[in-house]
Amino acid sequence: MSTFQPGQRIHVVGVGGAGMSGLAMLLSEMGAEVSGSDVIDAPILAELRARRVTTFVGHDVRNVEGAQVVLWSPAVSSDNVELVAARTAGATMVSRAHALHELSSMKRIIGLTGTHGKTTATSMMVQIALAAGRDDGWLVGAPVLGLGANGHWGEGDLIVEVDESYGTFGELRPYALGLLNVEADHLDHYGSLETLEAAFADLVSRTSGPVAAWGDDEGVARVLKSVKRDALIVGSKEESTFLVSDVKLERRRATFRLSGPGETLELALRVTGAHNVANAAVVAVLSREVGVNDDAIARGLSNFVGAPRRYQYRGAWRGVDVYEDYAHLPGEIAATLAATHAAGYERVTVVFQPHRVTRTLALVDQFASAFDEANHVIVTDLYLAGEANPTGVTGELIASAIRRHNPALDTLYCGDLSLVGGLLEDLADDSDVVLVLGAGDIGSIISELAGGLA
Repeated sequence: MSTFQPGQRIHVVGVGGAGMSGLAMLLSEMGAEVSGSDVIDAPILAELRARRVTTFVGHDVRNVEGAQVVLWSPAVSSDNVELVAARTAGATMVSRAHALHELSSMKRIIGLTGTHGKTTATSMMVQIALAAGRDDGWLVGAPVLGLGANGHWGEGDLIVEVDESYGTFGELRPYALGLLNVEADHLDHYGSLETLEAAFADLVSRTSGPVAAWGDDEGVARVLKSVKRDALIVGSKEESTFLVSDVKLERRRATFRLSGPGETLELALRVTGAHNVANAAVVAVLSREVGVNDDAIARGLSNFVGAPRRYQYRGAWRGVDVYEDYAHLPGEIAATLAATHAAGYERVTVVFQPHRVTRTLALVDQFASAFDEANHVIVTDLYLAGEANPTGVTGELIASAIRRHNPALDTLYCGDLSLVGGLLEDLADDSDVVLVLGAGDIGSIISELAGGLA
């Protein structure tokens, strides 16, 4: 019998996090009595309350009174007062990794994974399921635009954004899996790229049904080479099982052809970028494999309008288009810049906020070359995400690396977010587009740009 049952009293410590909030919504819809706590009264707590989740601001032993099951975010310390009280009271303690394992014993899991693009691809899959008239559940790392919630129980399968951070996917046994890409990340947990790739290989091996993978990605190719099972290869190379061709990218639109066993699909997206084409192609193939017809696949992808902070158009400022993107890895940044040039922008200004000390130190050399297609780069100070910074690392580390790698690229370091707007004012006349990149709170500068966005 599963740990999760309707009518249970379940408490979530760190409920404001992207993954945990969706899990709380999903369990509440399942019929559990769910509560949760977090240190900040963020807007997501109001959303949770609207979906019958009791929320507390701050951690207190009283919050877990009567809880039969307690879940916690990987970001929560093991000595958190609520966790200590719950353990003492004999509650069943469930990590996020084990929660996903429990869910896979209750429903067929259709997972989308990779080091980037997961939220986008999972949201695409949700739109396709809806277009097909399926009441599949979903668990996504951000609200699904047009639908709101990032967690839904549903009556059918469960579409899950499968996250590799902290080994979260280590116990998951999916039915079907889409593998998007594999790039060095979370090396503070995995230690090396080889260990990270081995973890993805284990996930692929544990998948009981179809696997669709973007074969153009070098990391994906290495992962698939190390596993002893078949996968459907999607990509632009002639040897791909499903061939992506005739790609046309516009500023806020993309079209492509997907050819393989069965009919050829002509697909149109309301987002741009070669990375979004890759995501959509993998999702389309995986959707076919789980029984969705081609018409629903085409309609679902055309209904997808993007994911929050994923190449999201935020408006025009002083005649300059402004986009916000969650890109915080070198490969993501390079892909976003490539998509921007492919969409017709020529003079590109980037504001980038590094995320986490460990990631910055581990990937500084890769960051140095990631901005080569930009004209101007402003690097802010780090968003620490709760990590310690004993040596006082700042964004200047990355700014200096960019200057050494590409002295001709105009690169500035700005340690104070409140001053970024002034620097952008100076660059506005020499910019066609501003890209605001990072996984922290860098988006706050957009609302502070002088004159606002049109």
